Amino acid sequence: MPRQRTKASVKDTWKLKRWYNVISPDAFGKIQIGLTPADSEEKVIKRTVEITLFDITGDYSHVNTKLKFQVNSINEDNAYTVFKGHELLRDYLRSLTRRRSSKIAIILNVTTKDGAKVRVTSAVFTQYRCKTSQKQAIRKIMRDIIENKGSQLTFDEFVKLAVFSEQEGSLAQEITKAAKKICNVRKVEIIKQKVVELPKLLQSTQETTAS
Repeated sequence: MPRQRTKASVKDTWKLKRWYNVISPDAFGKIQIGLTPADSEEKVIKRTVEITLFDITGDYSHVNTKLKFQVNSINEDNAYTVFKGHELLRDYLRSLTRRRSSKIAIILNVTTKDGAKVRVTSAVFTQYRCKTSQKQAIRKIMRDIIENKGSQLTFDEFVKLAVFSEQEGSLAQEITKAAKKICNVRKVEIIKQKVVELPKLLQSTQETTAS
């Protein structure tokens, strides 16, 4: 018969755990975004944390953007993270879809200047229904802008321009300017980013920490 854990044994286990401050990456201000307990540093490495962009900026317009970070190094009581992806909430995306209008979406694999590989999902929402030729032209615009930005920017730079759509020169703004010449554009969003491979520098940091 398995031995039942007493309340005292549970309390003792928690006493052995140490609390680590979870720190956001440089691109997101390098601020504390949470706490995580563990009885060894090894158990904290690769632990993931999900928050909203609102939790970092305090800007209510960012409440629909979900961020995912992963711990990749420890320094004393601080657990430093890397960006692993972002995604817009489904309820928000549903609110953008309207009758008699078009949603033009594309998924691209992008390689940044410092060797990171990111899968990017973006969408253009139009005022009125577009013709097939217009959709094809807009997809080409999206592809050209996202791939060109990726090849010219570092991982951190690219991630910020994808997440902060109101930032000058963001991916959403650049696509909007170009796509408006083809069709009446209501909204452009970078719906999702998924980091397939980190930059080489961050990869080496993970390998050093793991060893």
